[in-house]
Amino acid sequence: MPVRLLLVEDDPSISGPLATGLRREGFEVELVGTGAAALAADVPDVVLLDLGLPDLDGRVVCQRLRAESPVPILVVTARGDEIDRVTLLEMGADDYVTKPFGFRELVARIRAVLRRTGPVQAPPATTLENGDLVIDTRTREVRLAGAPVELTPKEYDLLVFLAGDAGAVRSREEIMREVWDQHWWGSTKTLDVHVASLRRKLRADLIRTVRGVGFRLEDGTGG
Repeated sequence: MPVRLLLVEDDPSISGPLATGLRREGFEVELVGTGAAALAADVPDVVLLDLGLPDLDGRVVCQRLRAESPVPILVVTARGDEIDRVTLLEMGADDYVTKPFGFRELVARIRAVLRRTGPVQAPPATTLENGDLVIDTRTREVRLAGAPVELTPKEYDLLVFLAGDAGAVRSREEIMREVWDQHWWGSTKTLDVHVASLRRKLRADLIRTVRGVGFRLEDGTGG
């Protein structure tokens, strides 16, 4: 089921192309141009809220949205000094971006907010099973052939991401974007280090390298 995103932006030159791009990324976008319309809309999975609205102060809209729902809110502001982290928390927002922003950065921020908070109406599955590998996403417990496996938080995140679509090849770029923080500017060699550690703790043949592309978790459900 696609993530339902409420885009609150009154400038058509921004909202139109942005909505198109977000839909292309797989989001189900509802576009509104006023604070009143944002408050009247059905609760989505995530809100992208421009503070410069024609009818209501964007901060007030953010506070009212937060008072009614735990929906993740990403605020868009025109100036970096217009908002600080303390104000952000007081407003009830989860993150913010400043104009002008890159589209890829914005999408990464939205996905990061969803990873941290989770879509309001889309709780994750409790367990992931792949052959004799069982992952309990509620307790973050991993078992292989019935034996517990101790993983670091990032090793666990990487394993869950690969296990979410066992057998599918995940590119290095996709893994870094989805598993590591969107602000990660370090070497992608950290991915290789974590893969090597998972292979040691699980089985060497469980995670396959696809040369020039990325990695895949072997699908153990089909024998």
